[in-house]
Amino acid sequence: MPSDALPDDPMMLKAMLLAERVQNERLCQIIRDLQRHQFGRRAETLPEDQMLLGLEDVEQTAASDAAGAEQAARQAGAAKRRANRGALPAHLPRIETTIDLDDKTCLSCQGALHRIGEDRSERLDIVPAQFRVLVTIRPKYACRTCEAGVVQAAAPARLIEGGLPTEATIAQVLVSKYADHLPLYRQAQIYARQSVNLDRSTLADWVGHAAWHLRPLHQRLLDKLKQRLKLFADETTLPVLDPGRGRTKTGQLWAYAADDRPWGGSDPPGVAYVYAPDRKAERPITHLDGFKGVLQVDGYAGYRRLAERGDVQLAFCWVHVRRNFYKLATPGPAPIASEALQRIAALYAIENDIRGRSAEERCLARQHKSRPLIDALEPWLRTKLGLISQKGKLAEAINYALSRWEGLTCFLDDGRIELDNNTVERSIRPITLNRKNALFAGSDGGADHWATLATLIETCKLNDIDPLSYLTDVLARIVNGHPNRDIDALLPWAYRKQDLRAVA
Repeated sequence: MPSDALPDDPMMLKAMLLAERVQNERLCQIIRDLQRHQFGRRAETLPEDQMLLGLEDVEQTAASDAAGAEQAARQAGAAKRRANRGALPAHLPRIETTIDLDDKTCLSCQGALHRIGEDRSERLDIVPAQFRVLVTIRPKYACRTCEAGVVQAAAPARLIEGGLPTEATIAQVLVSKYADHLPLYRQAQIYARQSVNLDRSTLADWVGHAAWHLRPLHQRLLDKLKQRLKLFADETTLPVLDPGRGRTKTGQLWAYAADDRPWGGSDPPGVAYVYAPDRKAERPITHLDGFKGVLQVDGYAGYRRLAERGDVQLAFCWVHVRRNFYKLATPGPAPIASEALQRIAALYAIENDIRGRSAEERCLARQHKSRPLIDALEPWLRTKLGLISQKGKLAEAINYALSRWEGLTCFLDDGRIELDNNTVERSIRPITLNRKNALFAGSDGGADHWATLATLIETCKLNDIDPLSYLTDVLARIVNGHPNRDIDALLPWAYRKQDLRAVA
């Protein structure tokens, strides 16, 4: 603005200056957010994974030094037994090697030595994954008397008729792709090192067949989750190839999770993913048709449409509230944001003490300890809101919390409700790792396969079930005609009390 266009009134100039300062502060905060998003770490806690990566080199150096010291001690005849690092798993096969004396004659008197005991030590060995060929032989028979025809035993069923892979091979491909985040072309490279040349399209065909057979399990697991009284919901982007336009489109992978372990519930944990081509509010309404209970979510407005139907109560996430203040407090001094973080931290300190207790005990503790903190936090937020510019990021953070206050505080009266949505966000992380490695799904159908297989694998992991053993057994049962009326026996949590080690 040219200087001759400015007003001469000092009050108007002062008002314009204040408005510019507010706008400048808002733009500076946006720049800081963008810089943090591009250059800063994403996690709001200590970067444990990165610290562990750094410690690997230190540990390797220490181990190398220890190996040198042990070698020197052995040469001096004074090697000491290393500290016990724990027993190896009992289910691993043991291959025993006995190192015995060639001559069992006493060196002093030439008498016969007798055995008085033994020393046993165990080391962990590994046999690299290798392929093998299963040859099925079906003899043919004929009658020389009447020559009625040739008879032979029926061929065993296969998941892929006329195909090469066993169910275990297909399960290995699925787990490598959806649990270990290895795209199919990388798996093909690994197999080629053993002179087994499998084209990526062949592996994709195996994945497609398996996903088709496993679809009923995916739907049944989602239906079982919808029978619960408490669920978590979240969604993440999933780029999908759009051949017609020669680029990718942005789909959505919705996640619905249940985990009652924090309050001692007896139902097993689980998560179901559902792919949708967009993020419209109709998607969760369709996915959760028939669900009645508490749905813990982030601040996405589309869930409100679901709650308006009257069957669903929304519980909101304190991590999202905290995150808004964290962004303001991290770049520099921010007294209000910093105090908000301290008040929220006090709520989490109480939650840490009551985790694992019954819902009734948690509710009682929250009424006694958390409610006074909540009752003090709301008027404090409203007071601070009246003292700051309504156009700044701090006002946005406060308004975000106050506009969702009912859903943020319903945990006080229900011990089943968590403070945050971290349960389902943890289930989203494996999807983001797969997305980083695979970049995009090849089609909407491929995205549906992604949802189906990720559902079963991640639910296995939540229930401490080995996904490879589980999928191998389930695919074998399906191929051999497992009855659909007994489909619940194939859900991951049905395997929690079974020993699957013999299957692998």
